[in-house]
Amino acid sequence: MTTASTAQDAAPSTGASRWSQLFFGIICMVMIANLQYGWNLFVDPIDAKHHWGRAEIQVAFTLFVLTETWLIPVEGWFVDRYGPRLVVAFGGIMVAIAWTIDSFASSLVALYAAAIISGIGAGAVYGTCVGNALKWFSDRRGLAAGLTAAGFGAGAALTVVPIRDAIGSFGYENAFLWFGLGQGIVILALSQFLRAPTATQAKLATPGRVAQTLRNYSVGEMLRQPLFWVMYAMFVLVAAGGLIATAQLASIAKDFGVAEAPVYLMGFAFATLTLALTVDNVLNGLARPFFGWVSDQIGREQTMFIVFSLGALSILGLGYLGATPALFILFSGAVYFTWGEIYSLFPSMCTDAFGTKNAATNAGALYTAKGTASLLVPLASFLTQATGNWHAVFVVATLMNAVAAVMALFVLKPMRMAHLKKSAAMEG
Repeated sequence: MTTASTAQDAAPSTGASRWSQLFFGIICMVMIANLQYGWNLFVDPIDAKHHWGRAEIQVAFTLFVLTETWLIPVEGWFVDRYGPRLVVAFGGIMVAIAWTIDSFASSLVALYAAAIISGIGAGAVYGTCVGNALKWFSDRRGLAAGLTAAGFGAGAALTVVPIRDAIGSFGYENAFLWFGLGQGIVILALSQFLRAPTATQAKLATPGRVAQTLRNYSVGEMLRQPLFWVMYAMFVLVAAGGLIATAQLASIAKDFGVAEAPVYLMGFAFATLTLALTVDNVLNGLARPFFGWVSDQIGREQTMFIVFSLGALSILGLGYLGATPALFILFSGAVYFTWGEIYSLFPSMCTDAFGTKNAATNAGALYTAKGTASLLVPLASFLTQATGNWHAVFVVATLMNAVAAVMALFVLKPMRMAHLKKSAAMEG
């Protein structure tokens, strides 16, 4: 063993080292947040120039989500074998290339190609940073994963106004180019500081209150475990239920007649939908570290049961009481707050159950549930057209959360405990 590697093994994982790794990962996540949450700012300007149609332009967003989620296991495989630095650097380059192509795109084919490239880049950064947090923080896994995911969930709040102003003053093409290059450069620079913990460092962090396996499962072994597919089904249920409500929020507000209704706060008047979206995004970001921390204290399944049950009540409340501006803001905020935590709870549970060594690959395989759930979102529009109102949609979304809540305690928990005993016996 070289002197350098010996010194690295000796470095304490509980000191500044792992917290700096967490910080760098969060900033990288902030840099890719606009790829998803800032996209809507560009749709109308693109359509105004090229007249391609909003539906056709939004195909690019679907392509982004699918490549960002379903390729993460592949990118995670590279992370687990070659470390986070190379993969995040690759992601930063892809992000810069994607928005540069968008700035010059003169056809839908070019726009779709850029979306695929940006999805690959975002997935490389997302999967790596979450996976790295899971490896460094075995004792605070829920909190670390939640803080990292919050960078993606709330990161766009820092740049939405600058991007909007840049589009208005200099055109969407320049906004794509400047922010694409800027975000890509920051990711590329920070990637040079990222590293995975050594085996010694990973073991130095005292395991927390949540039971964890000492056996490291490969992704192939994990996929053969029924526990994984129960987790996957629950992830799809909650993600789809939340997406059905959140993706249609503007349409819901309009149909409820509250979108432009004035709401007064601290002497200022706001449109109901505008204030709701602001509050929602903040709560969406806060939910990830908060419920991740809660799960570190009381357990993953108990937290899931509580928050998924609250999510079911929140969706039902939005559907039946949301026609009042104040209650629309209250219940939509509650929906976001009880939905964003899935991006901290499920990756943490996955690593608890299947080990640290292949955390990026395994958590990435579970994260594909987000892409699967997104395919169910258009069904909400068909259901609304068929019934003539939103009530059936809210009932379905409520049931999805309720089923997942019950599964957490009565299916997932006993299966995970049996799995841990089996893993311990195999390890022994």
